[in-house]
Amino acid sequence: MNLLKIILEQEVYPALGCTEPTAVAYVASIASSKLRRPLERIEISVDPGVYKNGLAVTVPNTNGEKGNLIAGVLGALIRQPERKMQILDGGSAELIERAKELIRAKRGTITCDAEQRGLHIEVVVADDTSVVKAVVTGNHTNLVLLEKDGEVIFSAAPSEDVLNKFDYKKMLKGMRIADLADLAAQLDEDDYAYLLEGVRYNQKMADQGLEIKKVGYYLADLKAKGYLQDDVFSSSKILTASAADGRMDGLNLPVMSSGGSGNQGIVAILVPYNVGLWFKIDERRIVESIALSHLVNSYIKCYTGSLSPICGCSIAAGVGAAVAIVYQQAGKNIDQMTLAVNNLISDLGGMLCDGAKGGCALKVVSSTDSAIRSAYMALNNHGITSIEGFIGRTAEETIQNLSRISDVGMAGVDATMIQIMQEKNK
Repeated sequence: MNLLKIILEQEVYPALGCTEPTAVAYVASIASSKLRRPLERIEISVDPGVYKNGLAVTVPNTNGEKGNLIAGVLGALIRQPERKMQILDGGSAELIERAKELIRAKRGTITCDAEQRGLHIEVVVADDTSVVKAVVTGNHTNLVLLEKDGEVIFSAAPSEDVLNKFDYKKMLKGMRIADLADLAAQLDEDDYAYLLEGVRYNQKMADQGLEIKKVGYYLADLKAKGYLQDDVFSSSKILTASAADGRMDGLNLPVMSSGGSGNQGIVAILVPYNVGLWFKIDERRIVESIALSHLVNSYIKCYTGSLSPICGCSIAAGVGAAVAIVYQQAGKNIDQMTLAVNNLISDLGGMLCDGAKGGCALKVVSSTDSAIRSAYMALNNHGITSIEGFIGRTAEETIQNLSRISDVGMAGVDATMIQIMQEKNK
């Protein structure tokens, strides 16, 4: 089993728009593709994490509409599930208007299922003769049930193939940072080309995102006026903020995601890439470091879950980027990688995730800054150690401690946050 290839296939892929609304659109499209007549009704049920993440983010190709519901109804009207996480590229003005009509007539609805603990999206669609249900769980494209008029069309019974496909998370969770560094060094030419393709995707989004005058634009303006130095910190922050600005604003461009998140893909890819260029690191080493960044991000998500109360751009992608920077300059130096992990998690461990939205670019900036700073201190053998706070004796223990805080100590955070968000939107 080539674990690196499996992780790149399952966790690193192009996504158009925020991954949660896009996943809702994808599931709706799967269900609706089994209808033979025009869509009459759609009911969407999602777990709290998907509900939170998709509530306030702009959906591509909708003229500024926001949220999971418009994405899901539009996906059901597009009926092209083969597009997967680029499903929203199939929208049109006519379909958007039809989606709005269904929502206005209350024939398109969404509910938050508070009982669901992992990623869960369930969509029921109906025309005037049939009803179809589709369910995705675990990750954004993992279809587990497709049912029409009470008859099961597809069910993800635990066959050997299915178990093998998703056992990678169990394997990954049992590894150490040193093992991930070894995996990253094993990439072949196909992996190499795919990782560079991710750089191009995310750079293109950054280029266009800079033009919409949001966080990245104002950072660039501060640099132009002399308030920020022209250095690796400012160039990296402008790059990642602009990409997040464009993505959260619904620009019709895909980004390469990481761990099921586009914003995490932006941090995991663009930070080590830009830092590597700045320090004139050999391209092969830069690309290996990006592979390591993805692996670390996915490793941490095995502990914190796909969607957690804590911002994944900081405590997952930011950590991946920090470890990648150490790898670029010091190779497989586990002591320094451990310090980088501890530095960033000690800095940003409490950053809350309140869903995908324009403000995510601010958190991306904080993550970018901390990743570079944490790595620099680690490379000089300075960092937070286990005598402080919740920091562990190893990088792995620090990550596990943070997971405990997220799962146990912050168990009520998402529910409280969602209640606040729902009250605002009444």
